[in-house]
Amino acid sequence: MAIPREFHTATLLNSGKVLVTGGQGPTGYLTECEIYDPSTGQWHTAASTSKPRKYHTATLLNSGQVLVTGGTTTESDVLLNSSEIYDPLTDKWSHTASMTAARSEHTAILLNSSKVLVFGNGVSSEIYDPLTSQWNPASSMKPPARYYSIAALLKSGKVLVTGGVLSSIYQANCDIYDPSINEWDTIANMTRPRAAHTVISLNSGKVLVTSGETNGTMLLA
Repeated sequence: MAIPREFHTATLLNSGKVLVTGGQGPTGYLTECEIYDPSTGQWHTAASTSKPRKYHTATLLNSGQVLVTGGTTTESDVLLNSSEIYDPLTDKWSHTASMTAARSEHTAILLNSSKVLVFGNGVSSEIYDPLTSQWNPASSMKPPARYYSIAALLKSGKVLVTGGVLSSIYQANCDIYDPSINEWDTIANMTRPRAAHTVISLNSGKVLVTSGETNGTMLLA
């Protein structure tokens, strides 16, 4: 890449290229974006976001555009509620409606309805509708509120949310969101608290959760 960075996002585009947005570089938080082309093995500069941000999300929409939400900006680590859309066909960013709550270190996941569920850093959650470019409140998660949770879309269309951190304490809590009835339910905890892990839905319908960290210790499983 042209700029070394951390706390950024990487989103696979429909073209097979990868869009990298924001993060923190040697000189501070970044607006600069880059695109990786695997067919050439080269990086190219893309249009910059309107605000520098890290700990944000970047979700590929069914339209092929990318929705970027929230994060932290350089103004004394202020949390953002702003959102913007990247169009790979024009290499341009455009503003869209702001979220109802400022969020950082949160989670966004594309639903089967083509809408985007956003939650984390608080118990509130909300849904972005690309057809109307509007945010609508969703039902609140069950406490405890946490950040750094990892989510997966299940075959049923429901969303599984696992782990995370609350007040520097790692969590084993898990929740399920059902978009058909707009309802959160708490399910059994994981066998150990964790964050910075991975979650993937398997073809069998089961979900594999791997590694991560708990209370400063890296996990093997």
